[in-house]
Amino acid sequence: MAETNSTSGQRTGTTNSRRSSATTRRTPSTSGQKAAATRKRNAASRSATTTKANVKRTATSAKTTASSASDATAAESKVIVTQVQQIAERAMLVPVGASLLARENLVSTVNGLATKFGTRAAAERELKRYERRGATARNRLERELRQRRNSVEKTVKQNRRRVERDLKTARQDLEKQSSAITSRFEKLVSDAQGRVGSIA
Repeated sequence: MAETNSTSGQRTGTTNSRRSSATTRRTPSTSGQKAAATRKRNAASRSATTTKANVKRTATSAKTTASSASDATAAESKVIVTQVQQIAERAMLVPVGASLLARENLVSTVNGLATKFGTRAAAERELKRYERRGATARNRLERELRQRRNSVEKTVKQNRRRVERDLKTARQDLEKQSSAITSRFEKLVSDAQGRVGSIA
């Protein structure tokens, strides 16, 4: 036990000596404390600056996203408004343009007729021209009708001649056969009478 005490005494002594050296080591100098405090302040300042920068960056990003979303919405609405405006303009301009074209065509037709029939001589000249054109068309139509009529008459005559010829040939054949049959019948009758007369 004495040994234990002595050992424990040694241990206690060593522990105390360690404590005293640790205590002496722990007590820093004022310049070391200042440096540590400065480092700590700088680290805290850097951390705060980084945090502020992150917050600012996040806020800027959110603003940019919101701004681009609102810009996209505004651009889309502008496109829709422009399209609706174009459709409305077309709906209005098409009938106006069509009526103006019809008017221009009518005016040009009337002006053309006025230049053709401006004087009596010009009107008579145009009327004679129309009359010649009508006479030419009538003559052409009459010629075509005459040609068709002649063609039909020719076909009918040819068909009638062919039918008459076929009928005449058939009649002649029938007459020949009928005369042959008649003569044969007469011969048979005379033969039969001769036999009956010879039997009686």
